[in-house]
Amino acid sequence: MIEPNELLTLLLGCCVAIFLAANLRRLRETVGGELLLAYAALLAGWAFGVAEGFFLGVLLNLLEHVCYAASALFLLSHCIRRDDETA
Repeated sequence: MIEPNELLTLLLGCCVAIFLAANLRRLRETVGGELLLAYAALLAGWAFGVAEGFFLGVLLNLLEHVCYAASALFLLSHCIRRDDETA
């Protein structure tokens, strides 16, 4: 069954993704690719979370959590890279 909070999160995430896509060139120069990849992984996880309510529940739940883990790794990579640049 689809959860309303997951659907709302996905809709808001898509709105943010549209903003990010409109400002992609400027964002790549200022924040780097890792943060954008982290957000893309989060957005994919949210999409898998909504889709699991319709079909392939177990597989899509696994993919959702893999996306969340990938997002965390991209964020960690960004933090390490920024720390190295400031040191």
